[in-house]
Amino acid sequence: MKAFVKRLNDPTAQKKLLEWGRLVTITGSAQLLIQAIGLVSGILIIRLLSPQEYALYTLANTMLGAMVVLADGGISAGVMSEGGKVWADKEKSGLVISTGLDLRKKFAAGSLLLALPVLIYLLQLHGSNWLISALIILALIPSFFTSLSNSLLEILPKLSQHIVPLQKIQVTTNLSRLVLACIALIIFPWAFIAILAAGLPQLWSARQLIKLSGNYANISDKPDPVIRKKILSIVKRTLPSAVYYCFLGQITVWLISIFGTTSSIASVGALGRIAMLLTIFTVLFNTLVIPRFARLPANKSLLLHRFLQIQGGLLLLSILMIAFFYLFSAQALWILGPGYSNLNNELLLTIAGGCLNLISAVSFSLSTSRGWTINPLYSISVSMLSIVCGIVFIDVSALKGILLFNIFISLMHALIFLIYAFVKINHCKYESAN
Repeated sequence: MKAFVKRLNDPTAQKKLLEWGRLVTITGSAQLLIQAIGLVSGILIIRLLSPQEYALYTLANTMLGAMVVLADGGISAGVMSEGGKVWADKEKSGLVISTGLDLRKKFAAGSLLLALPVLIYLLQLHGSNWLISALIILALIPSFFTSLSNSLLEILPKLSQHIVPLQKIQVTTNLSRLVLACIALIIFPWAFIAILAAGLPQLWSARQLIKLSGNYANISDKPDPVIRKKILSIVKRTLPSAVYYCFLGQITVWLISIFGTTSSIASVGALGRIAMLLTIFTVLFNTLVIPRFARLPANKSLLLHRFLQIQGGLLLLSILMIAFFYLFSAQALWILGPGYSNLNNELLLTIAGGCLNLISAVSFSLSTSRGWTINPLYSISVSMLSIVCGIVFIDVSALKGILLFNIFISLMHALIFLIYAFVKINHCKYESAN
């Protein structure tokens, strides 16, 4: 205790504490604002679109998410890993970003060829004609390509920890999306208009991020074949898992559809809206913690110390979140409406599963930020075995069973990435931390 008090009285420690407090406050406030804007936008779109149009909108956005995951395939992890090594060198950083952007263009073409026929089929299956399908696909293009480029252009500001300009761009983009959607959908309440209203502000965002990234690197440089090879080595190990987990995200819906009831589907969807609050912490870690971990030298004791600190913070955050919703579950369920007022235990299970997903996602990002990618054969095999065991031993026909199944799968994923990270840290050399 004395050592802790002494450390707090240290001017250097106080300076770091104030810096972290400022960064967390800025980033957290911006993300709260972004989440609030997103919630208002979602309600607005639901209310202004007819059920048929909203169904098409949902299909398009679901496929958009899959397309972005497939087009990334681990490129962003590779760019973060290589960028973390040279982030202070403007010339080398520019080569990393330009190489990543070049790879993204090629992967984007492949993603479109694979995903668009599936999207067209689903749209046609749910009542869309060829004209509307074409308009929806055209409306998706701005969101698709800007999502791919923006995620790479954000890496250098994150590595340099210049968060405020980045947050200003994100908040302005989301506010523009809300205003544009409100004006456009009142006049033209169609799905492709809602998609286009979300995508157009991202074009402005992309231009602003290009200007911002220009402060840290020359991103117009030609791709570097050596860097491309290093990024692709990470992509080769990451892409199979990305494809697998892209489809794994739908497994809960499939299980509920096959074994559960309609009310269970509604309850899981409603509780999931509350669990989305954890997205704020995911963004905080991705913005503030992951880039700093990527920048650390290959020093075993330093990496282990930082990794344990991060995991301790995640554990404390999870305990606080579960305790909060235990104490205020009635108030949280009131937001969802009277139809969900008796789901107190289910709410806690949902939050527990969300916390495990947060630990799993952060652990995975910590590893990939260092260029450590687990062999997909191991991760997918363990995941598939976990799914089979969960289906066999857990009653997934009941709501609680489905939520326990989610917790079990999330726990297995968290253990996989935690153990792998510890193994990779243990293999690091004892190099100078300078």
